[in-house]
Amino acid sequence: MLLRPLRDDEEDAEAVRVVSAAALGPSRVFPAPDDPVRAARHRERHRHLARTDPGGCWLAVDETSGMPVGAALSLRREGTWGLSTFAVLPEAQGRGVGRELLAAAMLYGRGCLRGMICGSRDPRAAATYRQAGFALHPAMRLSGRVDKSRLPAPDGAVHEGSAKHRDLMDSVARRTRGGAHGPDHDQLLRDYPLLVVDDLAGSGYCYLHPGGSVELLAATSRRLATRLLTAALLSLPDGTEADVANLTADQQWALDVGITAGLDITNAGYVCLRGMRPPTPYVPSAAFL
Repeated sequence: MLLRPLRDDEEDAEAVRVVSAAALGPSRVFPAPDDPVRAARHRERHRHLARTDPGGCWLAVDETSGMPVGAALSLRREGTWGLSTFAVLPEAQGRGVGRELLAAAMLYGRGCLRGMICGSRDPRAAATYRQAGFALHPAMRLSGRVDKSRLPAPDGAVHEGSAKHRDLMDSVARRTRGGAHGPDHDQLLRDYPLLVVDDLAGSGYCYLHPGGSVELLAATSRRLATRLLTAALLSLPDGTEADVANLTADQQWALDVGITAGLDITNAGYVCLRGMRPPTPYVPSAAFL
């Protein structure tokens, strides 16, 4: 097995997508192999990280066949390191591929004060993250169709956001998780509509996929986070399946909104943290953390 840096091209980006889909199995993240829009979005994300963090993105290739068998993509943002993608083909697992990939990705985060990973329910991955020094915080997911008749109107104004709100969003992220997302907003703004609150009580923002998933939410108070999540769920087209993942026990405000909206609560992996407590009020992005 050989490790090499991920290239900023379509071939490597597609290789990461295929390996991730095969390793993780069918899910909301990889629902349909023939969905060209979703596939293109994943390739764009991988190329974005290959450009912004070339030292943190690695591909494992079988020496004999030359085929990709694993990938690890990580990022550094203002002293916060995050693991965006970590996947190994099922047939290559148990051979040390994942260990070598994670070691290369974590070396890129050397010197960072904080670390974040949104981990799956895979017990082997959870054990690996714990052995790497991360605290495992069991996570929950809200899902189902929103019953808008049960949701009260937001308790204040929520506006459509744009690139002009980047300074606001970076300020909120520094306050909640210790580091701004910086260049990741370039990709997030291309992929998702943005909701913003900004008044005398504080600020916050939420990236929401029209298909129903909350990609990232951060606010300076639980009240504003509740307002944002309520507005996001109310904005979904009728009949849309909502999905709010990576909720730690510190995000009870989000569970309250979800219960009111008639969503189901399930266990869903771990939010793995090093050098920090669970950021709150905050819903991390699995890709950009």
